[in-house]
Amino acid sequence: MQDLLELLRTNPYPGRGIVVGTDRSGRPAVYYWIMGRSSNSRNRVFVATEDGIRTEAHDPSRLEDPSLIIYHPVRAMGDALVVTNGDQTDTIVERGSLHAGCMERSYEPDSPNFTPRISAIVQADGSFELSLLKRQGGNDPAASDRCVREFFAYEGADARTGYFISTYQGDGNPLPSFSGEPVEVALPAADKIWGALDADNKVSLYANVGGKVRLYNKNLGD
Repeated sequence: MQDLLELLRTNPYPGRGIVVGTDRSGRPAVYYWIMGRSSNSRNRVFVATEDGIRTEAHDPSRLEDPSLIIYHPVRAMGDALVVTNGDQTDTIVERGSLHAGCMERSYEPDSPNFTPRISAIVQADGSFELSLLKRQGGNDPAASDRCVREFFAYEGADARTGYFISTYQGDGNPLPSFSGEPVEVALPAADKIWGALDADNKVSLYANVGGKVRLYNKNLGD
């Protein structure tokens, strides 16, 4: 098991990240954060919606291209919770299944990064699934554009344990995609995760612990 806070402190740009697990009291915990290097990506906040949250421009007059940055990261699907880094949230909810929704989608069309789509669904019984949709050829412009779809299913998590995926392994040009299985991590409190994210690049954090939601927004002074 790895220390999530140490992973974040030593990585200035994991990009968008999802952690699903169980807190020290045995309550389900779900975290999702966004980061940004460009002014367009940094000009965002999380706002609550009827069934989850969405991203919005903090200053609408500075919004440039809304594609890939304005979406619903979290939506309810019956008793389940869907969490993703893009508009595949809506596809999954419409199809009623993480697998069915992700099979219709691919990685983001943002050459040369080819950002992976990361997704999770958390069931009421504590079981959950994680998914990554990645370009088979990675960042190599001459390699295959085929999409590799990876799915990981968990029957639950031990207390204070989570499973972490992110879009990137770290900073770079182009950005290196996350690789391997979800990382088993010691699950800290939301305040500590927010504090461990790079101060320049972090934008917003969604924390849902035992059904209680808190939103952190750098642009709102958090």
